Amino acid sequence: MKNVQSLLSSRRAFLTDGGFETWLFFQEGFEAPEFAALVLMDDPAVRAKMQEYFDGFLAMAQAAETGYVLDTNTWRGCAEWAPVLGLSKSEMLRLSKVAIEFAHATRSRWSERVSPIVLNGVIGPAGDGYDATGAPDAVTAQRMHTPQMEVFAEGQVDMVSALTMTNTSEAIGIAHAAKEHGLPCVISYTLETDGRLPTGESLAEAISVTDAETNDAPIYYMINCAHPDHFSSLFDGNEPWLDRVGGIRANASRLSHAELDQATELDEGNPEEFGNLYAMLSAKRPSLRVFGGCCGTDHRHVGCASHHLHRKAAA
Repeated sequence: MKNVQSLLSSRRAFLTDGGFETWLFFQEGFEAPEFAALVLMDDPAVRAKMQEYFDGFLAMAQAAETGYVLDTNTWRGCAEWAPVLGLSKSEMLRLSKVAIEFAHATRSRWSERVSPIVLNGVIGPAGDGYDATGAPDAVTAQRMHTPQMEVFAEGQVDMVSALTMTNTSEAIGIAHAAKEHGLPCVISYTLETDGRLPTGESLAEAISVTDAETNDAPIYYMINCAHPDHFSSLFDGNEPWLDRVGGIRANASRLSHAELDQATELDEGNPEEFGNLYAMLSAKRPSLRVFGGCCGTDHRHVGCASHHLHRKAAA
């Protein structure tokens, strides 16, 4: 897809999916180590459920007449995870290729009903998505994420998004790797209940540092893994960095990351409230244009958000 950067920088509204891993494991009953849904790509039952999952969100985009950002199931795909998952690095990269092929096939089936559909290669951290301990420096991060970035470039994704980034150094390394491979990139930072990154950095600091170190390489930034109440006050100001925030993927739950890590049941929050809060955030920040969910969210949450944002019936 040409001109993806200008498309996603316009006022065009886009939907994306919810908390895929929490949906797959908590609600659908599948299991995988370290929340690594990628390792299940060869399972026909998982693929069938994935198709059902993404079809539901694409139907919402069709009903709301929005574009759609279609994610690959590659969040736990950094080759550094291979030893932990009991796989070789080559096998990890093969699974990323399978996930990209699955996304291409899904887009082909929906391309006449939803337009545009942006195929988004998802990158997760080399470590934990809630904890910045042991985060790599930018040079090391670029090296770590380059093998998967090469797979994304070969698979002809439209862009890549680094989700659940807990620190700026890894985000900077990923942005450099994406630029090296000619791929537009999005950086999505994990926020704590105080609206700061797990490192203690403010979102303003994180965006400013990342832009300065990458020559404004990210086409926009996102917020993930926090309830809207945890970061809505950040949108009360008019500082220029706020215009760099182009999307939100909030948690359903108000619980802290420490509490969520210990939870044995999924906190689904209140989908209707979730949708109302998204509409309030969008009213505060016109730069927001990509809307989805993170941990604990599913079709109900994104459907309610779409209804309140776009005032059209959600599928």
